[in-house]
Amino acid sequence: MRKYIAALAMILSLGLTGCAEADKVSSNVSLEADNFNVLRRFAVINSRTDKVEFEVIGAFSLDASNENKISIICEMEDGTYKKHIIGLNENTMYVIEDLGGAKVNKYKYEVNYIPESIVPFTVTEKE
Repeated sequence: MRKYIAALAMILSLGLTGCAEADKVSSNVSLEADNFNVLRRFAVINSRTDKVEFEVIGAFSLDASNENKISIICEMEDGTYKKHIIGLNENTMYVIEDLGGAKVNKYKYEVNYIPESIVPFTVTEKE
């Protein structure tokens, strides 16, 4: 019985580790996409007519935090950005497809310090 419980505990811990790994990779892919590093397709589909009503293909950042609208910011070749706001209703749905895929490392992270935001200080030593 103890062997059975130990084996079950090991299987559960491996399963939870796999979920944590997948969550980290998913987070990294989303971050790369929001930083305009992933070629994607966004399509709004009318669910009554099965017709695509709106489509964006390119590198874009997506904000779907509002259930009634989606905001897309597209990066243009000349370094400018364009924002599109798409209203949704009960007859529409949207699909996002990664076309090129994202090369991410589940172990890599980056910390950036902005020099202008660091307050200078002096370290003194007392005896």
